[in-house]
Amino acid sequence: MTERRMFLNMKLFFFFAYFGFGGLFPLLSVYLQEDIGLRGSQIGVITSIGPIVMILIQPLWGMASDVTKKPRILLTVSAVGAGLTGFSYLFAEQYALLVAIAAGVAVFQSAIIPLSDSMAMYYVQQKGGDYGSIRMWGAAGFALSVWLMGNLSDRFGLEVIFFGFAFVLFLSAWFASGMPGETSKQKVDLRGGLKKLVKIPQFNVFLLVTFLVFGPIMANNFYFGLFIQFAGGSLAGVGFAFLLAAGSEVPFMRLAGSWIRKRGILVILLAAASASGLRWLFYATGPEPTWIYWTTVIQGFSIGLFVPAALQYVADLAPKDVKATAVSIYSAVGNGLGAWFFSMTAGMIMEWFNILSVYLFYGVMTLTGAALTFGLLSVHKKSMQTA
Repeated sequence: MTERRMFLNMKLFFFFAYFGFGGLFPLLSVYLQEDIGLRGSQIGVITSIGPIVMILIQPLWGMASDVTKKPRILLTVSAVGAGLTGFSYLFAEQYALLVAIAAGVAVFQSAIIPLSDSMAMYYVQQKGGDYGSIRMWGAAGFALSVWLMGNLSDRFGLEVIFFGFAFVLFLSAWFASGMPGETSKQKVDLRGGLKKLVKIPQFNVFLLVTFLVFGPIMANNFYFGLFIQFAGGSLAGVGFAFLLAAGSEVPFMRLAGSWIRKRGILVILLAAASASGLRWLFYATGPEPTWIYWTTVIQGFSIGLFVPAALQYVADLAPKDVKATAVSIYSAVGNGLGAWFFSMTAGMIMEWFNILSVYLFYGVMTLTGAALTFGLLSVHKKSMQTA
């Protein structure tokens, strides 16, 4: 297979896989509330179970890849498995079964992201190329999917999201079979790495920052649709908002490197966290849908800057021999524990009060993370002055 064809397969895999995620998860909570009639706390359990399952299962997929040396087959199987499991939402109404399906989707999803990232990264390291130019197809697929599926849901009903999810995951499985057959050989020593990393105060504080800032960002993917409908928007409006939000991340990610070099990592992290927290507090005031749509661009600023800056900050803090471990722990805290906690608590807050209270909670927690980042910045400046 030619290199050009290999790169095309990887780009199309990311496009269709993330197209599937974008069409399902932002609208799933709306389906669970409107079509199934679940309470807020029940929705919270369903949306929060995925991150915990992925933390527990993800290492098992990694070990399976190391033992079998067949990451391409594992990726293909996981894409098909996710599509089939997600499609089964159509036949479930009982709460326990819905929880089981959510956990099942997470089992397969926990293989899709790390395996595909590792395969693509290893290939560009060996053959040359830009990983970002491959991965950005996933962001494009996610943004387009929410817009398209939101419009289709308005016209045909929310059940269409499960048909779309299964179809595009099957397409991604086809392209997965044509992806590279090797993954990165870098190992993660969790136990040994933890012993070294806990001795770095800045790393421990930044894990808390990641939990407080990135957790609400991840949980927002599940509750933003309900928020827009609460404000009087339509399902098509949900899709339009996500299109603006995800689409605006790309230019800021392109600018992140130069801004970090000019202003410093912690300044960029502080700006991104503060912008995110202020956005949540603004949503807590109950704005009109038009204002919600316009302010989704703040997500591009916050995520587009926070993600690359945070990865670089973690890599800079960690000793060379535990950098991979540091990144794994950072990802687990933000994408795993943070997403779980803020999805679960959002469901309970929504049941006790309303969706506006959820965003008030998100805003307070995120600005607490921004305050901790300001503390890290102050300590850094003092150390630079005394050095």
